[in-house]
Amino acid sequence: MTDAPDTATAFIELLTTEEMGRADALTIKAGTPGLELMETAGRAVADEVMRLAPHAGTALVLCGPGNNGGDGFVAARLLKAQGVSVRLALLGSINALKGDAAQMAARWEGGVEALAPGVVGGADVVVDALFGAGLARDVDGIAAEVIEAVNSSGASIVSVDVPSGIDGTSGEVRGIAVRATSTVTFFRAKPGHLLLPGRIYCGEVRVADIGIPESVLEAISPKTFANMPQLWSALFPQTDTGGHKYSRGHTLIVSGGPDATGAARLGARGALRIGAGLVTLAGSKAATAVNAAHSTAVMVVSFSGPKGLAKHLQDVRKNAVLIGPGAGVGKETRELVMTILKSDAACVLDADALTSFEKKPKDLFTAISRRSAPVILTPHEGEFSRLFGKIIPTGSKLERVRAAAEASGAITLLKGADTVLAHPDGRAAINDNAPPWTATAGSGDVLAGFATGLLAQGMPAFEAACAAAWLHGEAADRFGPGLIAEDLSEMLPQILRLISRIRSIE
Repeated sequence: MTDAPDTATAFIELLTTEEMGRADALTIKAGTPGLELMETAGRAVADEVMRLAPHAGTALVLCGPGNNGGDGFVAARLLKAQGVSVRLALLGSINALKGDAAQMAARWEGGVEALAPGVVGGADVVVDALFGAGLARDVDGIAAEVIEAVNSSGASIVSVDVPSGIDGTSGEVRGIAVRATSTVTFFRAKPGHLLLPGRIYCGEVRVADIGIPESVLEAISPKTFANMPQLWSALFPQTDTGGHKYSRGHTLIVSGGPDATGAARLGARGALRIGAGLVTLAGSKAATAVNAAHSTAVMVVSFSGPKGLAKHLQDVRKNAVLIGPGAGVGKETRELVMTILKSDAACVLDADALTSFEKKPKDLFTAISRRSAPVILTPHEGEFSRLFGKIIPTGSKLERVRAAAEASGAITLLKGADTVLAHPDGRAAINDNAPPWTATAGSGDVLAGFATGLLAQGMPAFEAACAAAWLHGEAADRFGPGLIAEDLSEMLPQILRLISRIRSIE
């Protein structure tokens, strides 16, 4: 990534299938006919086919029984008008179509074949207009056989709204799903376009303007967002010409024992790189000796037990604390966490700080509820399961993280290729920019350090967590394969310059 994103055209709102239905209904109620929306949607699909396969000899359009199929009929008509050889296959009877889909089918002047696996052969490009984002059951029967044939065909595939078989809200596969080359969705993307495994099936996602006005968002009030700089850049800390290191916050990182200090140092380096004015590593005398040998700009200090840590936290200038990386699992870590939660400092709880409460999660949640300063939890799937598994056993990733944030009272960041972040008030964001090579030892420690450093600078906790996740992914992507955790902080200055450019054009 070399240029700042186009903030005028990048949409951060993600709409569930129910919310998208409301957007359609509000637009129609305001005077835009449903047929007009469908015509425009079908044109966007046809345009994508021509972009993706401009020299295609044969296009096969697969239509389902609902409005998605209606979009397919429009695309077929428009492609035929541009000289493309078009075949169309329909799931079910054309006489069973209703509403706008039936009217668009009536405008199609070509043949209609019955949906069957055999129709797929010979197509250069396939338009998948079988099922929309609100699919309510697993795909089976003839439709499943056709999807299997499409995936094996070698043709370019353009899916309408979402690949058939993908739940647009959860990203889950309902039995079997089309593996699209490109997906055209309308007005706003859906969570299922970003969540795994749906994102893998979508290919390139294009959001088309079909005439739904931006004003409907005010009525819908979406609470799910794509994690992009537009979501948080206005609140990102800015250096002040008259400022100094003390005005940029003081981050305290709690170190593990002498044989497990590296994780905390990774977090400390991340906090320092992201702009915290001062960063101090605090640990036992033995751990401090090790940390001192490896630290320069990061300061070191020793303490003994909860009382010793509490003494350091009496200095209110130490306004953000990270504990967990390399901390060790058990009573001692639990007591240190409780000591931090009694302070006025914002804090990030990661790794062992979370697993230490596996058998006593409510103790942690109660302590969080008693404080006014924010708390960010940064688990991976294993840690999330240990802390929340008995409370939140099932649901999509988005549902689980939202429930975890509500239950804990903390901003919750569930790491992964599709990191999901949620605030107790229901806001949530999905981060999709992390490349596979972030799966390396210590990567999460750096992420926790980024978040803590932003808290130290006064950034609101939800936005700080979102910014940390995005910057972490961008730094990894900029570095490329071969990444190790130490590289993430060193790549950060390039990405911070990008944020400055984004702010300058907002």
